[in-house]
Amino acid sequence: MHILLFGASGQVGRETVEAAAHRGLRLTALSRAEADLSVPGAGLAAVVRWRPDAIINAAAWTAVDKAESDIEGARRLNAGAPGELAAAANEAGARLIHLSTDYVFDGAGAVPLDEGAATSPINVYGRTKLEGERAVLAALPGAVVIRTSWVYAPHGANFVKTMLRLSQTRDALSIVGDQTGGPTPAAAIAEACLDIALQTEGPGGVFHFQGAPPASWAAFAKAVFAAAEQPVKVNEILTRDYETPAARPLFTVLNCAKIRRDYGIVQPDWRSDLAGTVRRLLHHQ
Repeated sequence: MHILLFGASGQVGRETVEAAAHRGLRLTALSRAEADLSVPGAGLAAVVRWRPDAIINAAAWTAVDKAESDIEGARRLNAGAPGELAAAANEAGARLIHLSTDYVFDGAGAVPLDEGAATSPINVYGRTKLEGERAVLAALPGAVVIRTSWVYAPHGANFVKTMLRLSQTRDALSIVGDQTGGPTPAAAIAEACLDIALQTEGPGGVFHFQGAPPASWAAFAKAVFAAAEQPVKVNEILTRDYETPAARPLFTVLNCAKIRRDYGIVQPDWRSDLAGTVRRLLHHQ
């Protein structure tokens, strides 16, 4: 099997390259420099050139706040490009795994969200990602769309790295405590994508996958500082007291039973992964 990866330089992309190498899989990894999906036709050209059996799309516009001021840029990467990739995959007879987000939900509930829960994004990023989901499944109903959340890794821009950086100069931080979701190791997402790519007869549709147990950003921060043995005090604040250009959903805990039932993929415990990630980051500081 030949797997084609878009977004190779991102958090999930880099972990996918590493995981595929460890498994001995044939993977062609394309970064934005090699396949700029903001350019119409770039995805199709890559699929035609490489003729993969499966495609993993880990490329996206992930700057949530910046999307509010560049709607078309976010829409191009999060909706237009995925739709084109799905059409190209359909034409090539290739399997497609596309990554989406918990931000397709408004976060108004308090019960874990399954794949059939009503979507109602409250920011541009979430809206464009939802448009991307719909474009993918319209062009290729057998595609697999994975909604995930709060991604972190030893590389790239993420919450864990930000907390460790701030801990070098601060002994107290104010962190939002009323947003609840699931921190998710990029490595676990990479493994899930490869598992699904290899299960060629598996069902398509939307699947939820995030780390467990649920946590608030404040609880996540406390876990980071504990793992780093940093005595940073975390003061919990409310979302309304921390203004950002983009609104954030308050509750996006995902029910991940479907991906376990259909693909045998189990939610990772982010707490056990976090210690290793923190060690790697501290080692490179």
